[in-house]
Amino acid sequence: MNLNDTLNWRYTTKEYDITKKICDADMAEVKNLLRMSPSSVNLQPWHFIVAETTEGKARIAKGTQGFFSFNEPKITNASAVVLFCSKIDADDAYYQHIADTEDKDGRFPNEDIKNGFLGAVKAFTGIHKYDLKDLQHWMEKQVYLNIGSFLLGVASLGLDATPMEGIDVKALDEEFGLREKGYTSLVAVSLGYRAQSDFNSTEKTPKSRLAESEIFTLL
Repeated sequence: MNLNDTLNWRYTTKEYDITKKICDADMAEVKNLLRMSPSSVNLQPWHFIVAETTEGKARIAKGTQGFFSFNEPKITNASAVVLFCSKIDADDAYYQHIADTEDKDGRFPNEDIKNGFLGAVKAFTGIHKYDLKDLQHWMEKQVYLNIGSFLLGVASLGLDATPMEGIDVKALDEEFGLREKGYTSLVAVSLGYRAQSDFNSTEKTPKSRLAESEIFTLL
């Protein structure tokens, strides 16, 4: 599919075909999409819990009890589920870890450039930590950038997806001990293949978007 076909094909899947499973090769691509996403100053303030087994999906489904029960089958019937988590805080040790990793990967021709990069990381994170006082929220924005590219990426692989903010993040944080590890859960994204009976399928319901004249200012 070309980009336009992919954009029109993908949608938020409401019902999955439980008989279809994502192959190992495509799951490797899924993990690569997560890892290669852009983030501001390459901060990569995320962690991903990837569940493909029945047991693993059941653990993530613990975040859909009570009010969010309508999302439970979207998790348990999917082929896989990714729980997107964000760092709660970042410090000099983490910034140094990012710089050292880039250095190991050959990003810096000399120590001066590495130190310049590290200074930029500290400067931009410092703005959010001390001036705007929104560091955690800013890191969450980086995770949402990942989710956006992820949804388009998996669609290019012919995989359906369901992003869900309708989850109990406290329950999931407790289930996976995330806060003790310096993370908190944000969004779950189910992956798999649409069921023929899915009412929301683009084959049954046309996509609707605001007109170009309403959303674009062309200069």
